[in-house]
This record gives sequence, structure tokens and C-alpha cells, in this order.
Amino acid sequence: QVQLVESGGGLVQAGGSLRLSCAASGRTFSTYAMGWFRQAPGKEREFVAAISWSDDNTYYADSVKGRFTISRDNVKNTLYLQMNSLKPEDTAVYYCAARGLRWSSVRPDEYDYWGRGTQVTVSS
Repeated sequence: QVQLVESGGGLVQAGGSLRLSCAASGRTFSTYAMGWFRQAPGKEREFVAAISWSDDNTYYADSVKGRFTISRDNVKNTLYLQMNSLKPEDTAVYYCAARGLRWSSVRPDEYDYWGRGTQVTVSS
């Protein structure tokens, strides 16, 4: 079992930055691939970024590529999402997720554990 708790969300103006964190507890964090997803009101949950267990493979949605950076600290058992040049369309609840395999996926149904989410609101 893995417990995930996101933090770092908030209200920011367009063009600003936020850094999300996801603290993991439970089983060995370093053996899990991790991902960030987001869900805006009235929309389906969508993939944002993912990282393999060893952090040498990262993947991004086209909509965030070049603006967001996913990283992990396997000593601190923490996943991060650095978000720069934020846009109003980035407004959503952001979720971190853990996959019980070492390689990540862009599909939310392939993740085993989820946090409760943190709200990110970008004003224009």
C-alpha cells in the first residue's frame, strides 16, 4: 500500500510558477513509476507527466511540454512537478499517482494509488 499526499497548489497569475509536491509513504517509493494527472471541472482526468522508477525516463503531455518538469527524490520519497509559464487552461485539480511497476504510463487506469489532489488556479 502507498499513501500519497499532494501539496503546493494555489492561485497564481498567468505566466507565474508553482511547484507541486507529492509525499509518499508506505511501501518502497523508489520501485514505483509515478505520474501527475489533472482534472478540470466537467472534463475527464488527463495525463500531465510521468517518470520511471529511476527518473531517467520522463514523459509529458504536449500541452505542458517545455513548461512543466517532473522529478523525484527517492531518498525523500517525494515527487515534484515544477510548473512554469502557467496558463489559465492549466487550472485543474492535480493528482499524483503511483504505478506498481518501474515503467510509467500515460493511462490513468494503469496506476494503482492516487492522492486526493491539490487545486491549481491560474488567473488571466
